[in-house]
Amino acid sequence: MKHISILLPIGAASVGCIEGAHKAFNTVNDFLVDKGRIPLFNIQIVGISKDAQVYDRLFTISPDAVTENVQKTDLIIIPAVNGDMKNVIADNKDFLPWIDLQYKNGAEVASLCVGSFLLAATGLVKGRKCATHWHAENDFKNMFPDVNLVSDRIITDEHGIYSSGGANSFWNLLLYLIEKYTNREMAILCSKYFEIELDRNNQSAFMIFHGQRAHHDDSVKKAQEYIEQNFQGKITVEQLSTMFSVGRRSLERRFKKATRNTVSEYIQRVKIEAAKKSCETGRKNIGEIMYEVGYSDTKAFRTMFKKITGLSPIEYRNKYNKEAVGV
Repeated sequence: MKHISILLPIGAASVGCIEGAHKAFNTVNDFLVDKGRIPLFNIQIVGISKDAQVYDRLFTISPDAVTENVQKTDLIIIPAVNGDMKNVIADNKDFLPWIDLQYKNGAEVASLCVGSFLLAATGLVKGRKCATHWHAENDFKNMFPDVNLVSDRIITDEHGIYSSGGANSFWNLLLYLIEKYTNREMAILCSKYFEIELDRNNQSAFMIFHGQRAHHDDSVKKAQEYIEQNFQGKITVEQLSTMFSVGRRSLERRFKKATRNTVSEYIQRVKIEAAKKSCETGRKNIGEIMYEVGYSDTKAFRTMFKKITGLSPIEYRNKYNKEAVGV
């Protein structure tokens, strides 16, 4: 029997992640019993102390066990946590050495959504891939620059460490783990039971681009503002360099450092974000939207749109704009 430890963080945490993980693996046990088989999982909610945690001033969850009494586990699930992440990590620091020890003793570790911050604080994903909610991308990169954040991914799986994308994407990781620990048939059964789309691996279509502004480079901020206000026209690095009296190489270096995008990447992200909004509202055709955001090459527009969103412009519009379907 596999022992699963679902952490009970101190402070604010996602009740949905805790309850969802608990429900998912217990449901597998129920399905196995229905088939005349032995339950596979022993699921425990594990806290630092025996104290119950109250989330959102409404939901009280008590631990089944405390870390000091869990000598061996097979899978640790870190739910999403909320609040100032530095404070969250400080409040839950006593979990970190226990997670590290269990991993060294053979346990696997899975973080759900922004539970990735606690996972990264252990040091276990240094130099490795990790996913998180796209909205937390900038904060995560600032706090853990030595982690390979793949913000478009729904699931990462590397050396027995797993992570999931944002919000309800944690269900996709749970199904992935269920398939790994049981079989494809059980994963499909759970997918149908919980009505979760199986094998979804990209969260790009949900991402909203907000230029990184948490920096103190005024020239770069002015360049960002100019791009965001004039993206319909042609903008070059040379133009921005002259406009803000910064050498080209210096501007490119400073822009990349401050925003984690090159100037060209930033321009394309702003253009595609505007195109996405046009696709979501109104009845303009794709050609009109393309010209509106400053593209003249249809192939280049479609290629960049799909690279950033994971969908073609038509697929994106049909997904988010019922009014425009059939235009």
